[in-house]
Amino acid sequence: MKLVTFKAPDQTMHAGVLYSESVLTLPYPSLLELLRDPDGVAQARDVLNGQAPQSGHLQKIYSLNAVQLLSPIPEPPTMRDFYAFEQHVSSARAKRGLGMIPEWYEIPTFYFTNTSEVYGHDAPVPYPVGSQELDIELEIACVIGRDGKDIPVEEAHSYIAGYTIMNDWSARDFQRKDMKLNLGPGKGKDFATSLGPCLVTPDELEAHRVESPGTESRRATPLEEARAAAADERYDMTMLARVNDQEISRGNFKDIYYSFPQMIAWASRNARLRVGDVLGSGTVGTGCLLEVGTEVHPWFQPGDVLELEIEGIGILRNKIVL
Repeated sequence: MKLVTFKAPDQTMHAGVLYSESVLTLPYPSLLELLRDPDGVAQARDVLNGQAPQSGHLQKIYSLNAVQLLSPIPEPPTMRDFYAFEQHVSSARAKRGLGMIPEWYEIPTFYFTNTSEVYGHDAPVPYPVGSQELDIELEIACVIGRDGKDIPVEEAHSYIAGYTIMNDWSARDFQRKDMKLNLGPGKGKDFATSLGPCLVTPDELEAHRVESPGTESRRATPLEEARAAAADERYDMTMLARVNDQEISRGNFKDIYYSFPQMIAWASRNARLRVGDVLGSGTVGTGCLLEVGTEVHPWFQPGDVLELEIEGIGILRNKIVL
């Protein structure tokens, strides 16, 4: 299923499920409330299949172009952004004359980012005042579907409610100052994150799933193979970015070094993950100007329209405004 949070023509907010070029309303004000209901996803599936039981909810159907899509989770409880694509890490560091960090291969590291400046599909994104080096980061994100703490990696896939596209907007001049102070991303990252256009449930992406590397090259029991596959869940899905209809980046989700189950297991160590928490993958290889260079395209400016597209999910589009 493809689930959304949207504003109807009367400006009321609803959760919904996409059907062709239409949106079927669900009896929740947003996907966060739907996910908090243990029966919410099943209800959405019943609505999509035309099997919803009669209730006090007046179901409406809207044309997709008549509604405003919001971030699937407009106000996530938390947002963690990881650093999980090796190509991006190594290429970005090489641009600065640096080699890889050996410790990067030991843990799927992340930072917490701001949940108050979240933008949905087609929402205008304000240019960060004082910056001269605005960049994007093309990422895929997962949304947590149930609470958990100290989650075993082989069980972590069952905590994923779905996947969406994430644009971790970055003011690179601010970020350089942030990093010199050794406390991680600060003002270079806190002004905008885009999520959308929808949340795609994992079953919808099953055709894109690829076999875990290494499981064919050694003898393993069925249980070991099942655990390895669950821990290393990944998908063959093209990821690309365009500015003003010009393609500037192309990568693939399957090239991720750390899987989302590995990220979930690490994030939940000694800490409770909550329904609606967002975990970003970090930038796919070539997914930002910092990596590919401003010779490919200058730093982004007001008026530029950015489109991030991930196969199987859709297109997340935002225009930069003053």
